[in-house]
Amino acid sequence: MTSQEKSPGTAHRGPALRGGFLLAQVGAYASMRFAERLEGLGLTPSDVGLLRMIAVNPGQSQQTLAQALRVVPSRVVSLIDDLQAKGLVTRERSSSDRRTYELRLSPVGVEAMEKMREIGSAHENDMMMGLSTEERTTLTALLAKLAASHALAPDVHPGYGSRS
Repeated sequence: MTSQEKSPGTAHRGPALRGGFLLAQVGAYASMRFAERLEGLGLTPSDVGLLRMIAVNPGQSQQTLAQALRVVPSRVVSLIDDLQAKGLVTRERSSSDRRTYELRLSPVGVEAMEKMREIGSAHENDMMMGLSTEERTTLTALLAKLAASHALAPDVHPGYGSRS
């Protein structure tokens, strides 16, 4: 039996008809466009993700953030150092455990988050412009299902662990 007989209709499908390729293509394009939109703020997509996680859970420790990101704590120290150097985040000694630092957005960080929300909303609308409201809802649900099936942490880009 030839490969064509084993899987009819797939032997001659180019990348444009393969789901995995299309996910990668659209994902890479979306990442590139989002990074371009953030350039004016002097931020990267990973900065945005971290700031959002800190904004959603102010006062969390670096250890808690490391667990959520699924990275070693020393990785978070480096990431937070960068955000602190940009004036976006503060580290405050915990009043309940002096060995830990609580993370909070600085006033500059809060302002940056407001701008990022506008950028994120415009980006979302741009990326989904070819779809109806119903199609957007369906696509989002299907992508969430795929992410869950691969045990991806909700709301966390998997790239944090691979960056050095």
